[in-house]
Amino acid sequence: MDNWQANVSIITFLAVIFLIMTEWLHLTIAALLGALLLICTNIMTLSEAVVYISNSHGTLGLFFGVMVLVRSFEPTQVFDYLATQIVILAKGDGKRLLLGIVGIVTPICSVLPNATTVMLLAPLIPPMAKEIGVNFVPLLIVMVLVANSAGLLTLVGDPATFIVGDAINISFTDYLWRLSLGGAIAVIVVVVTLPILFRKIWNKRIDNLAELPHPQINHPKVLILGTVIAGFVLLFFVIGESLPIPISPATVALLGAALALLLSHHSKIDSVNNILRDIDWSTLIFFMSTFVLIGGLEKTGVISGLSGILGNMLGTNIFLGSLLLLFVVGIISSVVPNIPLVVAMIPLLKQYLVDVGLASTEVLGQNYQGEFPPEVLPLFYAMMFGATLGGNGTLIGASSNIVAAGISEQHGKKISFKTFLKYGIPVMILQLLTSSLYVLVRFLL
Repeated sequence: MDNWQANVSIITFLAVIFLIMTEWLHLTIAALLGALLLICTNIMTLSEAVVYISNSHGTLGLFFGVMVLVRSFEPTQVFDYLATQIVILAKGDGKRLLLGIVGIVTPICSVLPNATTVMLLAPLIPPMAKEIGVNFVPLLIVMVLVANSAGLLTLVGDPATFIVGDAINISFTDYLWRLSLGGAIAVIVVVVTLPILFRKIWNKRIDNLAELPHPQINHPKVLILGTVIAGFVLLFFVIGESLPIPISPATVALLGAALALLLSHHSKIDSVNNILRDIDWSTLIFFMSTFVLIGGLEKTGVISGLSGILGNMLGTNIFLGSLLLLFVVGIISSVVPNIPLVVAMIPLLKQYLVDVGLASTEVLGQNYQGEFPPEVLPLFYAMMFGATLGGNGTLIGASSNIVAAGISEQHGKKISFKTFLKYGIPVMILQLLTSSLYVLVRFLL
Protein backbone atom coordinates (compact mmCIF):
# COMPACT_ATOMS: atom_id res chain seq x y z
CA MET A 1 0.00 0.00 0.00
CA ASP A 2 1.29 3.45 -0.93
CA ASN A 3 2.75 5.52 1.87
CA TRP A 4 0.57 8.51 1.04
CA GLN A 5 -2.56 6.45 1.64
CA ALA A 6 -1.30 5.25 5.03
CA ASN A 7 -0.34 8.82 5.95
CA VAL A 8 -3.76 10.18 4.95
CA SER A 9 -5.49 7.44 7.00
CA ILE A 10 -3.41 8.29 10.08
CA ILE A 11 -3.83 12.06 9.70
CA THR A 12 -7.58 11.71 9.11
CA PHE A 13 -8.00 9.51 12.16
CA LEU A 14 -5.98 11.85 14.40
CA ALA A 15 -7.81 14.90 13.00
CA VAL A 16 -11.19 13.35 13.87
CA ILE A 17 -10.00 12.65 17.42
CA PHE A 18 -8.69 16.23 17.71
CA LEU A 19 -11.96 17.75 16.48
CA ILE A 20 -13.94 15.67 18.96
CA MET A 21 -11.63 16.50 21.87
CA THR A 22 -11.72 20.23 21.15
CA GLU A 23 -15.48 20.08 20.42
CA TRP A 24 -15.00 22.14 17.29
CA LEU A 25 -17.36 19.72 15.58
CA HIS A 26 -20.06 17.41 16.86
CA LEU A 27 -18.52 13.95 17.21
CA THR A 28 -20.87 12.41 14.62
CA ILE A 29 -20.08 15.09 12.02
CA ALA A 30 -16.33 14.76 12.63
CA ALA A 31 -16.36 10.96 12.28
CA LEU A 32 -18.64 11.03 9.22
CA LEU A 33 -16.50 13.62 7.42
CA GLY A 34 -13.37 11.59 8.22
CA ALA A 35 -14.92 8.40 6.81
CA LEU A 36 -16.08 10.23 3.68
CA LEU A 37 -12.61 11.71 3.18
CA LEU A 38 -11.15 8.20 2.98
CA ILE A 39 -13.78 7.30 0.38
CA CYS A 40 -13.37 10.50 -1.65
CA THR A 41 -9.57 10.04 -1.83
CA ASN A 42 -10.15 6.44 -3.01
CA ILE A 43 -8.22 5.02 -0.06
CA MET A 44 -11.35 2.98 0.45
CA THR A 45 -14.22 2.42 -1.96
CA LEU A 46 -17.79 2.85 -0.82
CA SER A 47 -18.38 -0.89 -1.09
CA GLU A 48 -15.29 -1.59 1.05
CA ALA A 49 -16.54 0.91 3.64
CA VAL A 50 -19.88 -0.88 3.74
CA VAL A 51 -18.06 -4.20 4.27
CA TYR A 52 -16.19 -2.78 7.30
CA ILE A 53 -19.50 -1.51 8.70
CA SER A 54 -21.17 -4.87 8.05
CA ASN A 55 -18.40 -6.65 9.96
CA SER A 56 -19.84 -4.96 13.05
CA HIS A 57 -23.47 -5.57 12.14
CA GLY A 58 -24.06 -7.33 15.47
CA THR A 59 -23.17 -4.24 17.49
CA LEU A 60 -25.27 -1.93 15.30
CA GLY A 61 -28.25 -4.29 15.27
CA LEU A 62 -28.11 -4.67 19.04
CA PHE A 63 -28.02 -0.91 19.62
CA PHE A 64 -30.80 -0.14 17.16
CA GLY A 65 -33.07 -2.86 18.54
CA VAL A 66 -32.70 -1.77 22.17
CA MET A 67 -33.18 1.90 21.23
CA VAL A 68 -36.50 1.09 19.54
CA LEU A 69 -37.56 -1.13 22.46
CA VAL A 70 -36.90 1.59 25.06
CA ARG A 71 -38.49 4.37 23.01
CA SER A 72 -41.63 2.33 22.30
CA PHE A 73 -42.64 2.29 25.98
CA GLU A 74 -41.98 5.95 26.83
CA PRO A 75 -45.70 6.87 26.53
CA THR A 76 -46.45 4.56 29.48
CA GLN A 77 -44.33 6.83 31.75
CA VAL A 78 -42.76 3.71 33.22
CA PHE A 79 -39.34 5.37 33.38
CA ASP A 80 -40.64 8.36 35.35
CA TYR A 81 -42.49 6.03 37.69
CA LEU A 82 -39.47 3.79 38.33
CA ALA A 83 -37.22 6.82 38.85
CA THR A 84 -39.53 8.10 41.59
CA GLN A 85 -39.57 4.70 43.28
CA ILE A 86 -35.76 4.55 43.29
CA VAL A 87 -35.57 7.99 44.94
CA ILE A 88 -38.10 6.88 47.57
CA LEU A 89 -36.16 3.64 48.23
CA ALA A 90 -33.00 5.72 48.64
CA LYS A 91 -34.95 7.81 51.18
CA GLY A 92 -33.91 10.98 49.41
CA ASP A 93 -30.26 10.41 50.34
CA GLY A 94 -27.76 11.19 47.56
CA LYS A 95 -25.27 8.72 49.00
CA ARG A 96 -27.79 5.88 48.86
CA LEU A 97 -28.85 6.95 45.38
CA LEU A 98 -25.30 6.73 44.02
CA LEU A 99 -24.70 3.38 45.70
CA GLY A 100 -28.09 2.24 44.43
CA ILE A 101 -27.02 3.00 40.85
CA VAL A 102 -23.91 0.89 41.44
CA GLY A 103 -26.02 -1.90 42.96
CA ILE A 104 -28.50 -1.95 40.06
CA VAL A 105 -26.06 -1.57 37.16
CA THR A 106 -23.35 -3.98 38.35
CA PRO A 107 -25.30 -7.27 38.31
CA ILE A 108 -27.10 -6.39 35.07
CA CYS A 109 -23.81 -5.62 33.33
CA SER A 110 -22.49 -9.02 34.34
CA VAL A 111 -24.96 -10.67 31.95
CA LEU A 112 -25.80 -7.93 29.43
CA PRO A 113 -23.44 -5.82 27.30
CA ASN A 114 -22.78 -2.55 29.15
CA ALA A 115 -23.99 -0.29 26.35
CA THR A 116 -27.26 -2.26 26.30
CA THR A 117 -27.61 -1.76 30.06
CA VAL A 118 -27.06 1.98 29.68
CA MET A 119 -29.71 2.13 26.95
CA LEU A 120 -32.18 0.30 29.20
CA LEU A 121 -31.49 2.22 32.44
CA ALA A 122 -30.31 5.69 31.40
CA PRO A 123 -33.87 6.94 30.68
CA LEU A 124 -34.47 6.65 34.47
CA ILE A 125 -31.73 9.14 35.29
CA PRO A 126 -33.09 12.53 34.07
CA PRO A 127 -36.43 12.29 35.90
CA MET A 128 -34.66 10.94 39.00
CA ALA A 129 -32.21 13.84 38.99
CA LYS A 130 -35.04 16.34 38.54
CA GLU A 131 -36.82 15.01 41.60
CA ILE A 132 -33.81 15.36 43.89
CA GLY A 133 -32.79 18.69 42.36
CA VAL A 134 -29.40 17.83 40.84
CA ASN A 135 -27.86 17.87 37.37
CA PHE A 136 -28.47 14.51 35.67
CA VAL A 137 -25.20 14.57 33.68
CA PRO A 138 -22.97 13.41 36.61
CA LEU A 139 -25.47 10.63 37.39
CA LEU A 140 -25.29 9.43 33.78
CA ILE A 141 -21.50 9.48 34.02
CA VAL A 142 -21.63 7.40 37.23
CA MET A 143 -23.81 4.85 35.43
CA VAL A 144 -21.37 4.70 32.51
CA LEU A 145 -18.28 4.31 34.72
CA VAL A 146 -19.94 1.47 36.64
CA ALA A 147 -21.25 -0.19 33.47
CA ASN A 148 -17.84 -0.17 31.79
CA SER A 149 -16.15 -1.51 34.92
CA ALA A 150 -18.76 -4.18 35.65
CA GLY A 151 -18.43 -5.34 32.05
CA LEU A 152 -15.29 -7.15 33.19
CA LEU A 153 -17.17 -9.34 35.66
CA THR A 154 -18.10 -11.92 33.01
CA LEU A 155 -17.16 -12.82 29.47
CA VAL A 156 -20.35 -11.30 28.03
CA GLY A 157 -20.41 -8.07 30.05
CA ASP A 158 -18.54 -5.95 27.51
CA PRO A 159 -18.38 -6.44 23.72
CA ALA A 160 -14.63 -5.78 23.75
CA THR A 161 -14.09 -8.42 26.46
CA PHE A 162 -16.18 -10.92 24.52
CA ILE A 163 -14.28 -10.26 21.29
CA VAL A 164 -10.89 -10.86 22.98
CA GLY A 165 -12.19 -13.88 24.90
CA ASP A 166 -13.60 -15.39 21.72
CA ALA A 167 -10.25 -14.85 19.95
CA ILE A 168 -8.37 -16.91 22.56
CA ASN A 169 -11.20 -19.45 23.00
CA ILE A 170 -11.68 -18.88 26.73
CA SER A 171 -14.86 -20.39 28.22
CA PHE A 172 -17.38 -18.55 30.38
CA THR A 173 -16.36 -20.49 33.50
CA ASP A 174 -12.62 -20.11 32.84
CA TYR A 175 -13.17 -16.38 32.58
CA LEU A 176 -14.95 -16.33 35.94
CA TRP A 177 -12.06 -18.14 37.60
CA ARG A 178 -9.27 -16.12 36.06
CA LEU A 179 -10.54 -12.59 35.48
CA SER A 180 -13.79 -11.78 37.31
CA LEU A 181 -11.98 -10.63 40.45
CA GLY A 182 -10.27 -7.97 38.35
CA GLY A 183 -13.70 -6.70 37.29
CA ALA A 184 -14.86 -6.59 40.92
CA ILE A 185 -11.77 -4.54 41.84
CA ALA A 186 -12.58 -2.10 39.01
CA VAL A 187 -16.12 -1.59 40.39
CA ILE A 188 -14.73 -1.05 43.90
CA VAL A 189 -12.45 1.69 42.54
CA VAL A 190 -15.50 3.55 41.21
CA VAL A 191 -17.29 3.21 44.57
CA VAL A 192 -14.27 4.57 46.44
CA THR A 193 -14.17 7.67 44.21
CA LEU A 194 -17.88 8.53 44.55
CA PRO A 195 -17.61 10.71 47.71
CA ILE A 196 -14.74 12.65 46.13
CA LEU A 197 -15.68 13.10 42.46
CA PHE A 198 -19.45 13.33 43.03
CA ARG A 199 -19.37 15.15 46.37
CA LYS A 200 -22.36 17.42 45.68
CA ILE A 201 -24.70 14.52 44.92
CA TRP A 202 -23.17 12.36 47.69
CA ASN A 203 -24.10 15.00 50.28
CA LYS A 204 -27.53 15.82 48.80
CA ARG A 205 -30.59 15.01 50.88
CA ILE A 206 -34.34 15.47 50.45
CA ASP A 207 -36.14 15.66 53.77
CA ASN A 208 -39.74 15.81 52.59
CA LEU A 209 -40.30 12.90 50.20
CA ALA A 210 -44.05 13.50 50.30
CA GLU A 211 -43.55 16.55 48.08
CA LEU A 212 -42.06 14.45 45.28
CA PRO A 213 -44.19 14.21 42.13
CA HIS A 214 -45.72 10.76 41.77
CA PRO A 215 -46.13 9.94 38.07
CA GLN A 216 -48.82 7.42 37.24
CA ILE A 217 -48.42 4.52 34.83
CA ASN A 218 -50.27 5.12 31.56
CA HIS A 219 -51.64 2.26 29.46
CA PRO A 220 -51.08 -0.46 32.12
CA LYS A 221 -52.28 -3.30 29.86
CA VAL A 222 -49.79 -2.27 27.19
CA LEU A 223 -47.03 -2.09 29.79
CA ILE A 224 -47.80 -5.63 31.00
CA LEU A 225 -47.39 -6.95 27.46
CA GLY A 226 -44.29 -4.77 27.06
CA THR A 227 -42.81 -6.29 30.21
CA VAL A 228 -43.33 -9.76 28.71
CA ILE A 229 -41.49 -8.65 25.55
CA ALA A 230 -38.64 -7.13 27.60
CA GLY A 231 -38.40 -10.31 29.68
CA PHE A 232 -38.25 -12.38 26.51
CA VAL A 233 -35.44 -10.19 25.17
CA LEU A 234 -33.41 -10.36 28.40
CA LEU A 235 -33.84 -14.14 28.65
CA PHE A 236 -32.67 -14.76 25.09
CA PHE A 237 -29.77 -12.33 25.49
CA VAL A 238 -28.47 -14.82 28.05
CA ILE A 239 -29.43 -18.18 26.51
CA GLY A 240 -29.91 -17.37 22.82
CA GLU A 241 -26.45 -18.32 21.57
CA SER A 242 -26.47 -21.64 23.46
CA LEU A 243 -29.71 -22.89 21.82
CA PRO A 244 -29.63 -25.73 19.25
CA ILE A 245 -30.28 -23.04 16.63
CA PRO A 246 -28.25 -20.10 18.01
CA ILE A 247 -29.89 -16.66 18.12
CA SER A 248 -27.48 -13.73 18.35
CA PRO A 249 -28.12 -10.84 20.78
CA ALA A 250 -28.58 -8.52 17.79
CA THR A 251 -31.31 -10.77 16.36
CA VAL A 252 -33.03 -10.93 19.74
CA ALA A 253 -32.93 -7.13 20.08
CA LEU A 254 -34.33 -6.61 16.57
CA LEU A 255 -37.12 -9.13 17.19
CA GLY A 256 -37.95 -7.38 20.48
CA ALA A 257 -38.00 -4.03 18.64
CA ALA A 258 -40.36 -5.40 16.00
CA LEU A 259 -42.74 -6.76 18.66
CA ALA A 260 -42.60 -3.44 20.56
CA LEU A 261 -43.44 -1.53 17.37
CA LEU A 262 -46.32 -3.91 16.70
CA LEU A 263 -47.66 -3.42 20.22
CA SER A 264 -47.35 0.39 20.08
CA HIS A 265 -49.02 0.56 16.68
CA HIS A 266 -51.82 -1.85 17.53
CA SER A 267 -52.58 -0.20 20.89
CA LYS A 268 -52.30 3.28 19.33
CA ILE A 269 -50.15 4.63 22.22
CA ASP A 270 -47.70 6.00 19.64
CA SER A 271 -47.01 5.86 15.92
CA VAL A 272 -44.20 3.96 14.22
CA ASN A 273 -43.04 7.19 12.58
CA ASN A 274 -42.72 8.97 15.92
CA ILE A 275 -40.77 6.12 17.48
CA LEU A 276 -38.32 5.77 14.59
CA ARG A 277 -37.90 9.55 14.35
CA ASP A 278 -36.75 9.68 17.98
CA ILE A 279 -34.11 6.95 17.64
CA ASP A 280 -30.59 8.18 18.38
CA TRP A 281 -29.38 8.04 14.79
CA SER A 282 -26.43 10.25 15.68
CA THR A 283 -24.87 7.53 17.84
CA LEU A 284 -25.42 4.84 15.21
CA ILE A 285 -23.84 6.96 12.46
CA PHE A 286 -20.88 7.76 14.72
CA PHE A 287 -20.19 4.05 15.23
CA MET A 288 -20.49 3.27 11.52
CA SER A 289 -18.10 6.08 10.64
CA THR A 290 -15.61 4.93 13.29
CA PHE A 291 -15.58 1.41 11.87
CA VAL A 292 -14.69 2.89 8.48
CA LEU A 293 -11.85 4.97 9.98
CA ILE A 294 -10.39 1.89 11.69
CA GLY A 295 -10.85 -0.02 8.44
CA GLY A 296 -8.76 2.62 6.66
CA LEU A 297 -5.91 2.06 9.11
CA GLU A 298 -6.16 -1.69 8.59
CA LYS A 299 -6.35 -1.58 4.79
CA THR A 300 -3.40 0.78 4.39
CA GLY A 301 -1.13 -1.44 6.50
CA VAL A 302 -0.89 0.84 9.53
CA ILE A 303 -2.15 -1.90 11.86
CA SER A 304 0.23 -4.56 10.55
CA GLY A 305 3.11 -2.05 10.68
CA LEU A 306 2.43 -1.51 14.36
CA SER A 307 2.80 -5.27 14.87
CA GLY A 308 6.42 -5.10 13.73
CA ILE A 309 7.11 -2.18 16.06
CA LEU A 310 5.55 -4.14 18.93
CA GLY A 311 7.81 -7.09 18.23
CA ASN A 312 10.94 -4.91 18.18
CA MET A 313 9.99 -3.22 21.44
CA LEU A 314 9.01 -6.28 23.45
CA GLY A 315 10.91 -9.22 22.03
CA THR A 316 9.71 -12.24 24.01
CA ASN A 317 9.33 -10.46 27.36
CA ILE A 318 5.76 -11.34 28.37
CA PHE A 319 6.13 -9.60 31.74
CA LEU A 320 7.03 -6.23 30.21
CA GLY A 321 4.71 -6.79 27.26
CA SER A 322 1.64 -7.39 29.41
CA LEU A 323 2.12 -4.32 31.57
CA LEU A 324 3.01 -2.11 28.61
CA LEU A 325 0.07 -3.42 26.60
CA LEU A 326 -2.36 -2.78 29.46
CA PHE A 327 -1.37 0.89 29.77
CA VAL A 328 -0.84 1.59 26.06
CA VAL A 329 -4.14 -0.02 25.05
CA GLY A 330 -5.82 1.73 28.00
CA ILE A 331 -4.59 5.13 26.88
CA ILE A 332 -5.48 4.49 23.23
CA SER A 333 -8.89 3.15 24.25
CA SER A 334 -9.63 6.43 25.99
CA VAL A 335 -9.75 8.14 22.57
CA VAL A 336 -10.66 5.21 20.30
CA PRO A 337 -13.93 3.31 20.89
CA ASN A 338 -12.88 -0.03 22.36
CA ILE A 339 -14.88 -2.29 20.04
CA PRO A 340 -13.08 -1.32 16.81
CA LEU A 341 -9.82 -1.02 18.77
CA VAL A 342 -9.78 -4.64 19.93
CA VAL A 343 -10.97 -5.81 16.51
CA ALA A 344 -7.84 -4.16 15.10
CA MET A 345 -5.52 -5.20 17.96
CA ILE A 346 -6.26 -8.94 17.99
CA PRO A 347 -4.69 -9.72 14.58
CA LEU A 348 -1.82 -7.39 15.48
CA LEU A 349 -1.11 -9.26 18.72
CA LYS A 350 -1.44 -12.68 17.08
CA GLN A 351 0.98 -11.65 14.33
CA TYR A 352 3.43 -10.41 16.96
CA LEU A 353 3.32 -13.78 18.76
CA VAL A 354 4.06 -15.58 15.51
CA ASP A 355 6.82 -13.13 14.53
CA VAL A 356 8.74 -13.65 17.80
CA GLY A 357 8.17 -17.40 17.87
CA LEU A 358 5.80 -17.55 20.85
CA ALA A 359 2.97 -19.15 18.86
CA SER A 360 2.57 -21.18 15.68
CA THR A 361 1.12 -19.74 12.47
CA GLU A 362 -2.08 -21.73 13.14
CA VAL A 363 -3.27 -19.03 15.56
CA LEU A 364 -3.58 -16.60 12.63
CA GLY A 365 -6.48 -18.61 11.21
CA GLN A 366 -9.80 -16.80 11.54
CA ASN A 367 -11.55 -19.94 12.80
CA TYR A 368 -8.73 -21.23 15.01
CA GLN A 369 -10.29 -23.17 17.90
CA GLY A 370 -7.17 -24.51 19.62
CA GLU A 371 -5.50 -23.44 22.83
CA PHE A 372 -2.96 -20.64 22.99
CA PRO A 373 0.31 -21.25 24.88
CA PRO A 374 -0.51 -20.43 28.55
CA GLU A 375 2.50 -18.14 28.88
CA VAL A 376 1.15 -15.70 26.23
CA LEU A 377 -2.38 -15.41 27.67
CA PRO A 378 -1.49 -12.54 30.08
CA LEU A 379 -0.97 -10.38 26.97
CA PHE A 380 -4.59 -10.90 25.96
CA TYR A 381 -5.83 -10.47 29.53
CA ALA A 382 -3.93 -7.18 29.74
CA MET A 383 -5.54 -6.06 26.48
CA MET A 384 -9.00 -6.90 27.91
CA PHE A 385 -8.43 -4.75 30.99
CA GLY A 386 -6.80 -1.92 29.07
CA ALA A 387 -9.44 -1.73 26.34
CA THR A 388 -12.39 -1.94 28.73
CA LEU A 389 -11.17 0.34 31.53
CA GLY A 390 -9.46 2.79 29.20
CA GLY A 391 -12.94 3.45 27.85
CA ASN A 392 -13.74 5.22 31.13
CA GLY A 393 -11.22 7.95 30.35
CA THR A 394 -13.02 10.11 27.80
CA LEU A 395 -16.41 10.61 26.22
CA ILE A 396 -15.55 8.61 23.09
CA GLY A 397 -13.68 5.78 24.80
CA ALA A 398 -16.52 3.24 24.98
CA SER A 399 -19.81 2.56 23.24
CA SER A 400 -21.77 3.06 26.47
CA ASN A 401 -20.26 6.56 26.83
CA ILE A 402 -21.53 7.51 23.37
CA VAL A 403 -24.95 6.02 24.11
CA ALA A 404 -25.19 8.04 27.36
CA ALA A 405 -24.16 11.21 25.53
CA GLY A 406 -26.91 10.64 22.98
CA ILE A 407 -29.54 10.07 25.67
CA SER A 408 -28.36 13.19 27.49
CA GLU A 409 -28.77 15.30 24.35
CA GLN A 410 -32.26 13.90 23.84
CA HIS A 411 -33.11 15.21 27.33
CA GLY A 412 -31.76 18.68 26.62
CA LYS A 413 -28.22 18.60 28.07
CA LYS A 414 -24.91 17.92 26.38
CA ILE A 415 -22.16 15.88 28.03
CA SER A 416 -19.11 17.82 26.93
CA PHE A 417 -15.75 16.16 26.34
CA LYS A 418 -14.26 18.31 29.11
CA THR A 419 -16.98 17.43 31.63
CA PHE A 420 -16.56 13.69 31.11
CA LEU A 421 -12.78 14.07 31.31
CA LYS A 422 -13.05 15.57 34.80
CA TYR A 423 -14.63 12.38 36.13
CA GLY A 424 -13.26 9.78 33.75
CA ILE A 425 -9.49 10.40 33.84
CA PRO A 426 -9.02 9.95 37.63
CA VAL A 427 -11.13 6.77 37.59
CA MET A 428 -9.31 5.40 34.53
CA ILE A 429 -5.84 6.01 36.00
CA LEU A 430 -6.73 4.33 39.31
CA GLN A 431 -8.33 1.39 37.51
CA LEU A 432 -5.38 0.84 35.16
CA LEU A 433 -3.01 0.89 38.13
CA THR A 434 -5.06 -1.59 40.18
CA SER A 435 -5.62 -3.82 37.13
CA SER A 436 -1.90 -3.90 36.38
CA LEU A 437 -1.30 -5.06 39.95
CA TYR A 438 -3.96 -7.74 39.54
CA VAL A 439 -2.48 -9.04 36.26
CA LEU A 440 0.99 -8.89 37.80
CA VAL A 441 0.11 -10.85 40.93
CA ARG A 442 -2.40 -13.25 39.37
CA PHE A 443 -0.58 -14.22 36.16
CA LEU A 444 3.00 -12.97 36.02
CA LEU A 445 4.59 -13.55 39.44
